[in-house]
Amino acid sequence: MKWFLTLLLSTVCLLSLSAASPKHEVRAVWVATLQGLDFPHISAVSPATRRAQQQELIRLLDTLRAAHFNTVLFQTRVRADVAYRSKIEPFHASFAGRTGADPGYDPLAFVVEECHKRGMECHAWVVTIPCGKRRIAGSVGYKGYYYLNPGLPQTKVYLMNLVREMVERYDIDGIQLDYLRYPERAPDFPDATTYRKYGKGKTKADWRRDNITEAVRYIYKGVKALKPWVKVSTTPVGKFSDTSRYSSYGWNAYYTVGQDVQGWLREGIQDQIYPMMYFRGNHFYPFVLDWQEQSVGRQVIPGLGIYFLDPKEGDWSCEEIVRQLYFMRDNGVAGAGFYRADYLLNNTQGIYDVLCRDFYATPALLPAMTWLDAIPPTAPAGLTVQQQTDGSVKLTWQPSTDNDTRNLLSYVLYASDKYPVDTDNPENIVAQGIRDTGYVYTPVQSWANKIYYTVTAVDRYGNESR
Repeated sequence: MKWFLTLLLSTVCLLSLSAASPKHEVRAVWVATLQGLDFPHISAVSPATRRAQQQELIRLLDTLRAAHFNTVLFQTRVRADVAYRSKIEPFHASFAGRTGADPGYDPLAFVVEECHKRGMECHAWVVTIPCGKRRIAGSVGYKGYYYLNPGLPQTKVYLMNLVREMVERYDIDGIQLDYLRYPERAPDFPDATTYRKYGKGKTKADWRRDNITEAVRYIYKGVKALKPWVKVSTTPVGKFSDTSRYSSYGWNAYYTVGQDVQGWLREGIQDQIYPMMYFRGNHFYPFVLDWQEQSVGRQVIPGLGIYFLDPKEGDWSCEEIVRQLYFMRDNGVAGAGFYRADYLLNNTQGIYDVLCRDFYATPALLPAMTWLDAIPPTAPAGLTVQQQTDGSVKLTWQPSTDNDTRNLLSYVLYASDKYPVDTDNPENIVAQGIRDTGYVYTPVQSWANKIYYTVTAVDRYGNESR
């Protein structure tokens, strides 16, 4: 397969000269709260430290917004503990110094509000099966840790109860189900009794895959019954199975951990998938193509292992990630996810600078979920523009209407020196995710002020009006 990689790298070199930022693209980053890896680094044990913890998150989000990220994957369930005020599980220890301690505010409510202020989506990243050192009902011990048993019918119900709390009580834009799988290469996972009771003549491998699929199905349908616009995604192992192009060498989603991801896509019980593609070379490129070719029109957002840029982790050159990004754009994937935020904020190997300069120099709207709703809202009307004495521009407009009676809309503001304003050009996007019928635009420099403005409406499925 050396020819494949050689041809690929030659193609990428040519693409790098001409690739343009698309108007629609998922630009996502994982924010890990496990042990405060990305957030928080300060325990909220007093009013002062609570404010400091919140300011830390604000700085993180401001940094992401400046690089035109549009999706934050916030770790909301960690290891049978959570980042919000739950009636089911306790607070994770990172927030107030010990498990169960309340930090004096609701982190999930705070991050959702702050993301929306910046025109970014916030998805609740939910670690599902692992429970860490906490033993809870329905969990089993395995190699020193506890795991929910996917073979028990109550497991999917328990997880859906947690998801229901998040979806009903918070204005989240997505639920991301992480580690919804069996532990790696675990033939001795202690589910023999459960298998005898519920196996119904299936092989254990098929039974395990069906257990995971049933959990995905149950949660997907449960979320859609509550708020159909909330995206449901998973983070499968980065290789589905062997492909005609390259072997997975025994490490894949289907056979190793019981994830029939392509089956989920065909059944329509995923809106997005974020395969964990923390590889390079022939372990990356053929499998990106495989995911995209089998996507059935749903959104594939490969997760890129930028932690490998750290000299202590892998000491990859930034060029590795650059090649992957160009390849993904050229092959039509919906976007990219970056694991994880700390490496972006620290600009490891210059990755943040490269994104700002070469890939995310202009904003991007999120791709629409047309399989759920393909009808755009009506256009806003009555746009007025008022120049303010401080150099800012105050814009107001009449609201749009949507075919969804809940009228859950946001607005995108465009500006240009040319008339009419080209809304296909992402360089003209001034702001997105505006949740009011007015906006005050303050150019960074006075000479950057524009002459012409226009506004569109976007529904919660991503459909944009005229």
